[in-house]
Amino acid sequence: MRVFICWIHIICAIPITGYLYSPFQVLPDYAPLTRFVFFPIMLLSGLWMWKGHLVRRMISKQPA
Repeated sequence: MRVFICWIHIICAIPITGYLYSPFQVLPDYAPLTRFVFFPIMLLSGLWMWKGHLVRRMISKQPA
């Protein structure tokens, strides 16, 4: 599972890098997709890789 999330994180970082280093004229073409799709997915996958073990621990110890 961790390898899958790591690959999602890497794949979503590629369009963000293209967004940062692309010429200014082509930014409006894919700016909304980068801002509202790729960046949130990369952010959530990075947070999951960093603190996902605490989230899983909190979910599994819920009182019945």
